[in-house]
Amino acid sequence: MKMIRKLTLTAITATSLALGGGAAIAAGEGGHVDDYAFSFEGPFGKYDQQQLQRGLKVYTEACSACHGLRYVPIRTLADPGGPSYSEDEVRAYAAEYFEVFDEELDDYRPATPADHFPTVSGDGMGPDLSLMAKARAGFHGPYGLGISQLFRGIGGAEYITSYLLGYTGEEDEVAGQFLYENTAFSTGWVQMAPQLFEGLVEYDDGTPATEEQMAKDVAAFLMWTAEPKMMARKQAGVIAVTLLVLLTTLLYLANKKLWYPVKHGGKQARL
Repeated sequence: MKMIRKLTLTAITATSLALGGGAAIAAGEGGHVDDYAFSFEGPFGKYDQQQLQRGLKVYTEACSACHGLRYVPIRTLADPGGPSYSEDEVRAYAAEYFEVFDEELDDYRPATPADHFPTVSGDGMGPDLSLMAKARAGFHGPYGLGISQLFRGIGGAEYITSYLLGYTGEEDEVAGQFLYENTAFSTGWVQMAPQLFEGLVEYDDGTPATEEQMAKDVAAFLMWTAEPKMMARKQAGVIAVTLLVLLTTLLYLANKKLWYPVKHGGKQARL
């Protein structure tokens, strides 16, 4: 049985490397995903500014060395509904943490708010996280119901949190690759080692940096990077539904008023 298990893991690893060598073995459709509460869930939910700022800190200090955010302009960190930093804070953050290649200078320079988060590439680097939460939105609750997705959350943030907290501590080596057991994947094994441990970062707002807190914070931040206009779309949706309900009510009342003489007049004529 052990030999069969080794051969199976070897085949999975080889397939993963052939498809591009991402940071983890492809998850498939299964895996154990827990349901976590996020402020942006439901039709009236919205992002928690403090949580997004904490999530950015976790991403910067724990994730950015191996994972990029190439579809996210740095300037959006100052947008309302997001982390909502000041323009000066965004400018200082960009210059302190990132360098970008400038074709005009033919050299690297400190990043500015006009730049995007850098792309991270090379051997051993993980996939870009810009759309990770959106791509992992297939978890809609225990029964996969659309109504569960609407009222309990979009799913991607739960998946990321479960993945970051899903390590069991078991390790294995297959074909020269170290694998780590993770309950969020149906295969059960990933190539990326556990990244979070208690006290890894120090939050500016004094929130205790537990593993679960950091996992939820960075998952919320990645949800925002994938859906930065979610709040605006929700507001537009609420307005649209309200107008549709009002229009339906007016049409119903108008229909009753127009047909009332016909219906009741016919009855009186028969009498």
